[in-house]
Amino acid sequence: MKAAVIEKQGALENLVYRDWPDPEPGPDDIVVRVAACGLNHLDIFVRRGMPGLPVSVPFISGGDIAGTVHKVGDRVDSVQLGDRVLLNPSSEEGMLGETLPGGMAELVRSPASHAIPIPPGLDFDIAACLPVAYGTAWQMLRERTTIEKDETVLVLGASGGVGTACIQIAKNLGARVIACTSSEEKGRKLEALGADDVINTSQTDFSREAWTLSGKKGVDVVVNFTGGDTWVPSLKTLRKRGRLLTCGATAGFDPPTDLRYIWVRELSILGSDGWTTAGIRELLDEVAAGRITPIIDRVLPLAEARFGEKLLEDRAVFGKVILRP
Repeated sequence: MKAAVIEKQGALENLVYRDWPDPEPGPDDIVVRVAACGLNHLDIFVRRGMPGLPVSVPFISGGDIAGTVHKVGDRVDSVQLGDRVLLNPSSEEGMLGETLPGGMAELVRSPASHAIPIPPGLDFDIAACLPVAYGTAWQMLRERTTIEKDETVLVLGASGGVGTACIQIAKNLGARVIACTSSEEKGRKLEALGADDVINTSQTDFSREAWTLSGKKGVDVVVNFTGGDTWVPSLKTLRKRGRLLTCGATAGFDPPTDLRYIWVRELSILGSDGWTTAGIRELLDEVAAGRITPIIDRVLPLAEARFGEKLLEDRAVFGKVILRP
């Protein structure tokens, strides 16, 4: 088969499109012929190398995988050849695309128990948007906290996969959404997606602007998966007993903090790591019913995986980038 292979951790040039041995299923596994694989910042972190998470190279990343069942193990009876499935990439064995070979390939092996049927009429590209980004957003806003009607939710990095998911989920829950982005063009798209207010972070201090937009009372919830120098400004935007949700740190995982805001305003810092099979199933139902529309920036052939990752690194996308083998 063909695959986009990380030959060694580091720069984009180390991601090479080449031949790779076909995977074979274990007794409880399936092999899926990949129809679509969604890119995430996690793929960039795996390719660059993350502290405390060594990857044995060469390696194939890619966790958002939709396709058809190509082979089944001897003990598998939950799925059949040809079934259209979406994979939950996280299992007891590890995570597809992070510790186990992932979906930036023509074929991928997975535990059969992690295959989720794709509803009729839902195409592979849309399904491949869901597990990592939309699953993360779903867990944050539906499981780690409860968003009440008319609460104000501030979303940083709103134009990416997690951000566009958070906007739609929060709006469906009746929240007012303030979206942050660094581009006027993306800001217009966020308004069209449903954001009530948009802050252009390249022109405005988002913390002060969000405070003003909230009537100088503070927002109820901040979604921050950037970290870095956005951390303390995020704390400043929150009302008394507000909640800050964090699921990542694309701008740095070890930011300074200001404990005064946390104790004086009695803030809650809520971490969220990953998603569940139940959450992915619920998302598929939401998408099939038209209540959530995954946003796809573009679809690329797998051979252009390097270009796809560069687009993410340059923050030149609105929504998801999908690869097709």
